[in-house]
Amino acid sequence: MVNLFQPPVSCDPHALLGPLRALTGPGRRLEFAVAGEFSTAAGRYEIPRLRYRGPQAGHDPIRLGLFAGVHGDEPAGCAALVELAALLAADPARAAGYDLFLYPLVNPTGYERGTRENHAGRDLNREFWRGSAEAEVAVLEAELRAHRFDGLITLHADDTSEGVYGYAHGRTLDEALLEPALRAAERHLPRDRRPTIDGFAAREGLIRDCFQGVLAAPGEQQPRPFDVIFETPASAPFGLQVAAGVAALEAILAAYPGFIAYGQDL
Repeated sequence: MVNLFQPPVSCDPHALLGPLRALTGPGRRLEFAVAGEFSTAAGRYEIPRLRYRGPQAGHDPIRLGLFAGVHGDEPAGCAALVELAALLAADPARAAGYDLFLYPLVNPTGYERGTRENHAGRDLNREFWRGSAEAEVAVLEAELRAHRFDGLITLHADDTSEGVYGYAHGRTLDEALLEPALRAAERHLPRDRRPTIDGFAAREGLIRDCFQGVLAAPGEQQPRPFDVIFETPASAPFGLQVAAGVAALEAILAAYPGFIAYGQDL
């Protein structure tokens, strides 16, 4: 494995995902697939999907969707998902009872260019469930409908923040999962405790509201999955952002089974 805790010299999708190729394949818990493809004037692009099937844990597998790189200039989240996949391949017990779908490169053209927007100049995180013409959004909306995830976790980075924080979409369950994630991430980066973050009222790094058009489950899905957005400070060292993202993800994976029995009522 390459050292994923070093910032990418160039934002090459093949360099990001290449180290995982040896860990995937028939008979392995980690599988690699292409969720969708699209073409631009610069060439053809893929949106990769990694699937990790954890060991059985005495209950039906918990199906989660994990997403990163919605904004192309936030590479630490992409690296965090790849690092998590490598850790799970090495130690399956970390995700016993889970069926994880990882999308580490939602916006491959933005990642390649180092831009927030995609090749068409669109902020993909304002395009979901709004009849968007963007191919990346169509691919992910189809995945969200097809797999009906029990929970969604999206990784982002904020260039206006100096600490970690998260969006809970006004749900108590989301807040209950974000809190241990933020505590775990604080081993690497401070928490953003400002009363206003990104234009929203915040409490101890938790935001109840959110922007419209962000990556989310389809409106018709019932019961609603948990849905959390975890943010690292984009100005922090790359390695610390990756470490904080992995710590947050593992904290949520550890905490969620305890909510299964009553989470839908929260």
